[in-house]
Amino acid sequence: MRLGVLDVGSNTVHLLVVDAHPGARPLPAHSHKAELRLAELLDEHGAIAPDGVERLIATVQGALQAAEDKGCEEVLPFATSAVREATNADAVLDRVKQKTGIDLQVLTGEEEARLTFLAARRWYGWSAGKLFLLDIGGGSLEIAYGIDEEPDTAVSLPLGAGRLTSGWLPGDPPDTEDVRALRRHVRAQIARTVGEFSRFGKPDHVVATSKTFKQLARIAGSPGSEKGLYLRRVLTRSSLEEWVPKLALMTAGQRADLPGVSEGRAPQLLAGALVAEGAMDLFGVDELEICPWALREGVILRRLDHLPEE
Repeated sequence: MRLGVLDVGSNTVHLLVVDAHPGARPLPAHSHKAELRLAELLDEHGAIAPDGVERLIATVQGALQAAEDKGCEEVLPFATSAVREATNADAVLDRVKQKTGIDLQVLTGEEEARLTFLAARRWYGWSAGKLFLLDIGGGSLEIAYGIDEEPDTAVSLPLGAGRLTSGWLPGDPPDTEDVRALRRHVRAQIARTVGEFSRFGKPDHVVATSKTFKQLARIAGSPGSEKGLYLRRVLTRSSLEEWVPKLALMTAGQRADLPGVSEGRAPQLLAGALVAEGAMDLFGVDELEICPWALREGVILRRLDHLPEE
C-alpha cells in the first residue's frame, strides 16, 4: 500500500510518501517539504499567532494535495514540539481539523524518542547490540537507549537547534558571551540525564539522526547524500570540537556556503553543534554513526506493525 506520513515539525512540514507492506522495507516514493518555522511564529505568550495558524493550514493543505496526487491510501499526520508546547495548541489543532479534515496527533517528547529509536533499531538490526540514539530537532533533543525495539529509557529535552538559536543567539555572527552562556545551559540540561542512562552500561553502537547531525557530519568530511543511502557516515567528537569554534565566528551566510548546509538551516547550525558536542562529551561518545531513518520512518513502521499480513 502507499502511505504518507505528514510531519509537522518545528522547522518544516514534511510529507514522506512510501510504498510499504508488513514485513518489507518501506520504499520512498515521494517527498514534499515546506519550510514553516513554527517555533519562530510564537507570540510573547507562547501561542502560535493567527497568521502562523493560517500558514500552517495552507501548508498542510498543500501536503494533503500532494498525498492525493501521489495516490496515498492513508496519511499518518503528527506534530512535534512546536505544536506540543504552544499555549494555544488545542485551538490550533481544532482549527486545522476544521479546515483540512486532518486530526494531527501530537507526539510527546518521549514518543518521539521511542519511535525514532524503533527506526534506528530496524535499520541496524539486532547485531547492533545495545543502541544509544541522539536526535536534534528544531525544538527538542531526544535521547534513547536499549537492546530491544522499545528502548529501556528515553527522554526529551528542550534543546532543539531552532529554539536555542531564537532564544539565545540573536547576533549574526553571535556574541561570544551568548555562545558561552548557551554552552553552559546546554551542558547543564544534558548532565541531568546522564545518570539515567549510565546505569544501563556502555552502548555497543551510538547513532544519530536529524538534519543537524547530517550537516555536521558532512562538514566534518562524511560523504554527501548524492553518494547514496548505504555509505557509512560518521561524526567524531574531535572533529566537532574543531568545528564549533569556527562555526561560532561565522555568519549564517558563511555557514550556508559549507558543504551540505542549506540556507534555511544555516542559522541554527551553531546551536545544534553545541548540543551535539555537549551530548557526545557528557555521554563519553567518541564517534557516532548517522542513521538514514528517523521519526517519520518510525511512525510508518509502527503503523505497518498493526496491519494484517497479506
